[in-house]
Amino acid sequence: MTTAAAEFPPRPGQCLMLRDDLALVLAPNPSAMTGPGTNSYLLGRDRIVLIDPGPAIPAHLEALLAAIGDRPVDHILVTHSHLDHSALAPALAAATGANVCAFGGPTAGRSAVMAALAARGLAGGGEGIDSTFAPDRLLGDGAVLHGAWGRITAIHSPGHIGNHLCFAWDDALFSGDHVMGWASSLVSPPDGDLTDFMASCARLQDHPARCFYPGHGAPVADPQGRLAGLIAHRLQREAQIIDALATGPATPRDITARVYADLSPILLKAAERNVLAHLIDLHGKGRVTADPAPDESAVFQRAKAGLPPVTGI
Repeated sequence: MTTAAAEFPPRPGQCLMLRDDLALVLAPNPSAMTGPGTNSYLLGRDRIVLIDPGPAIPAHLEALLAAIGDRPVDHILVTHSHLDHSALAPALAAATGANVCAFGGPTAGRSAVMAALAARGLAGGGEGIDSTFAPDRLLGDGAVLHGAWGRITAIHSPGHIGNHLCFAWDDALFSGDHVMGWASSLVSPPDGDLTDFMASCARLQDHPARCFYPGHGAPVADPQGRLAGLIAHRLQREAQIIDALATGPATPRDITARVYADLSPILLKAAERNVLAHLIDLHGKGRVTADPAPDESAVFQRAKAGLPPVTGI
């Protein structure tokens, strides 16, 4: 094991001690979307709770089992059902005997708007949904787990995906993919919902945690400052999208090309999904219209002044 004084990120498979009762093992899945890779966290000393088992990579399973050693694992907590966070859960549960706890399956927590869009045929953007994910135990908002490792409280934080949970522990919060220091979260409808994302950000602003431990990247030492920055970033992006519609109706792809003119091509698809999320949010607020219904191929335009908010799709 190495200590937190070591430079972040650690090597994949290395067990990095963040404090005497908290360790991180980095999965070997770096990419433009995952940064250095997925962070798996081990909480406790003599008994363990593990947060986010990570991707189904045999070397990562071996690294986690080595870090666990002969200590019992009481629970495997999953922040959300993307493959880079949840796919290893069945194998790790089989190896340790621990139960897998999460908010629910892949579509749990979807808003009525996103459920309606999915029913109309809107599909995700290839962000890696774990379609077979099925937790042993469901954790609702405010659910509390107690053990030798302390008290853990689940906080439902939809936005990146409907079943996203953060976990509060002591003066820390494990923020999954909702709050990261190195990037903003992908919000890709119908699994991602920007309206929910902004509401979850506002809610977390009231949380007293002194440090956020994200699903990817280094710990966030100023969580309130980071949340304020994320909210400001989204509001700025919203303004850019409204401005991009000043020249006339456009599709999400058209708007993405205008707003993200200098973005690397490898990230353009993700950017288009984020633009779509903003457009659906703006449509719900009555600030844009869509022809026909809001989806990736719809033509959007600025709404006429005084148009009421949309309550259903």
